[in-house]
Amino acid sequence: MKFVTAEISGEAFVGLMNETDRKILPLGKAAEKKDGSTDLPSAMQECIALGDSFIQSVRNLLDWVKGNPEGEDLYIPLDSVKLLAPIPRPGKNIFCIGKNYADHAIEMGSKEDIPEHIMVFTKAPTTVIADKEMILNHRDITEQLDYEGELAVIIGKKGRGIKKEEALDYVFGYTIINDVTARDLQSRHKQFFIGKSLDTTCPMGPWIVHSSTIENPNKLDIKTSVNGEIRQNSNTENFLFPIEEIIAVLSKGMTLEPGDIIATGTPAGVGKGFKPPRFLQPGDAVEITVENIGTLSNKIEG
Repeated sequence: MKFVTAEISGEAFVGLMNETDRKILPLGKAAEKKDGSTDLPSAMQECIALGDSFIQSVRNLLDWVKGNPEGEDLYIPLDSVKLLAPIPRPGKNIFCIGKNYADHAIEMGSKEDIPEHIMVFTKAPTTVIADKEMILNHRDITEQLDYEGELAVIIGKKGRGIKKEEALDYVFGYTIINDVTARDLQSRHKQFFIGKSLDTTCPMGPWIVHSSTIENPNKLDIKTSVNGEIRQNSNTENFLFPIEEIIAVLSKGMTLEPGDIIATGTPAGVGKGFKPPRFLQPGDAVEITVENIGTLSNKIEG
């Protein structure tokens, strides 16, 4: 199941993506057609917060649609809607894991930079944009805009002190994030928040793939290309800290909540890692593909 947040005629809704036929089932309207009314929220975070009851409602809807011609008529062609980020405005900063691939830690410094413990920073909610939206070039404040392709985890239920062996039970699904970074600001301010939190520097999407369809999130191919040239090519099996450990560490004394987003780190091949560096330029097209999830595509403002 691939869940989207989409907009049509200025109205946002949560839908289910049929990627084969390139069409979307608006869940609220489908539930209203089936039952005469609906309690399904129109915001993704609220749907996620419903937990297992939301997924069961969706499965019931799909069964009804398959058995009713009037249900099939509810699908909307993908090209007639605007896809928003799956969670357009997160309720919290996005949790980000730094240097979670050894090769990336080395390209940013040396073997001594491989972390012994999980490294965490955050991005502001105002950074989030959707697939196909424009990334501002911010040329007035940075000359070193860089890309970072990452698998992102969407938390599905509230928890604190979560055990590693139970951690994946707290995951609603997975999406893709481009952790766009102003490297010069990151260096100048001696911390990550400003350099990671410029407006439009967290493209996300194009959808959330439900956890039930991802057998092992710690074994997914991940690739990033710039203008068609593959720059990053790795697999999440190369994580230094797997998703279960990340969730366990973050939840020690800190409550994770439905809709929380965790970006799991980027592999080697970022612009700063090249000699000389290859930072993003106006007009560049960045595509990030994660196995079994899809492709996130964005261009830099010209």
